This record gives sequence, C-alpha cells and structure tokens, in this order.
Amino acid sequence: MKASTLALLDAMTAETPALEGLKKEIGEAAELLIGCFSSGGRLYVCGCGGSAADSEHLAGELVKAFRLPRPLSEEEKARFLRLYPEDEALIVHTQGGLPAHSLVSACGALSAIGNDLGGEYVFSQQVAAYARSGDVLLCFSTSGNSRPVVNAAKMARFLGARAVALTGKGGGKLAEVCDILLAVPETETYRVQQLHMPLYHVLCAAVEEEFFGK
Repeated sequence: MKASTLALLDAMTAETPALEGLKKEIGEAAELLIGCFSSGGRLYVCGCGGSAADSEHLAGELVKAFRLPRPLSEEEKARFLRLYPEDEALIVHTQGGLPAHSLVSACGALSAIGNDLGGEYVFSQQVAAYARSGDVLLCFSTSGNSRPVVNAAKMARFLGARAVALTGKGGGKLAEVCDILLAVPETETYRVQQLHMPLYHVLCAAVEEEFFGK
C-alpha cells in the first residue's frame, strides 16, 4: 500500500478507539480488497436486516466517489467524445468506480431463491453464480451466526474467492469460515452496528486512497 494509504488507515482507525485492537486485521482487509480490485476482481457484499443496509451502504461508497474526487482521465473523456460528441455531460458526470456488488438488492433473485430453495441460500446461490477465484465476499453479521451469510462465506471459499467478515465479539460461526475476521468488541446488535459503520468507512477510504489518491 502507498504511504498515504497507510497513514489514512492509522488516522481513521484512531478516530474510533474501539477499533484500535483490530488495526492489524483492518490493514489486512484493506490490502486484500486493493489486491482484488488491482487484479480485476470484484467485491460482493451481504448481510441480513440492518446488516443488509450496511451492505448497500458499503457498496455505494465504492462504485462512486466517497471522500476523494475520481475524475476520468482526459484520454478517456476524449475517447468517449469521439464516439458521442453530443453527450459531453454524460462523460463529465461519470466518476471512476470500483466493482462492488450488494447481494441484498436483487429482488427477483432473492425472492426466487428464497421461494424455490429456501431463505438460508439467498446469498450462497448468488455467490455460486457470480463469484470467481480472486474475488472477495464481505459478510456482515452482528452475531456471526446468520445462516444465509455463513453459507455465502462457505460457497465463496469453495470457489476460490476470499471471505472477510464483520461481526460482533467472538465472530460466531463466521470466525471458522472466513479468511479475515473483523470482530468488533461489542455483543449488543445496535452497538455492533454502531462500530461497523466507521470500520467499513475506514476500508472504503483506504481503498479509494490507493486507487484515486494523489
């Protein structure tokens, strides 16, 4: 990672003292995500309930600008305008993005899988369809025991993808089936969720700095 990325990781982690004990794991997760995107891989994100909202939130921070401007290069703009000279506004309003996909937003797939196969397979079936070696699955579960999320992590690793889990204290079953565990030191659901947001904001900021920082 760049020196500026490492400095940002240190600074943002220090803003939330409860995350200081996870500094090593946060760095490993950031490095994994950077390596994934650098090699053309994709990030998939899943969670249930409030963690589904976190999944959407995290993906949204990566597909467009989060903290930094992400202008396209002048060469990219010129190439677009050669094809569509009348649509300058389109390319001007397009930002650099990273391929992060929330698995909680595909209503058709979710309802079909839940109806035909069962609710515990709503994420694992999507992982089976989309994920490839080199991709990363990021799992949210406050307890670490959400069955659909645990199943998704198992499927990801079976396919050669890597799994990162954001959980509460202990990590639950996800601790046994993920590559990197980010278990915040809380057990009450709302307190775990309160720490998950600054945690994934640190990850998003670090990844963005690596690709779009000066």
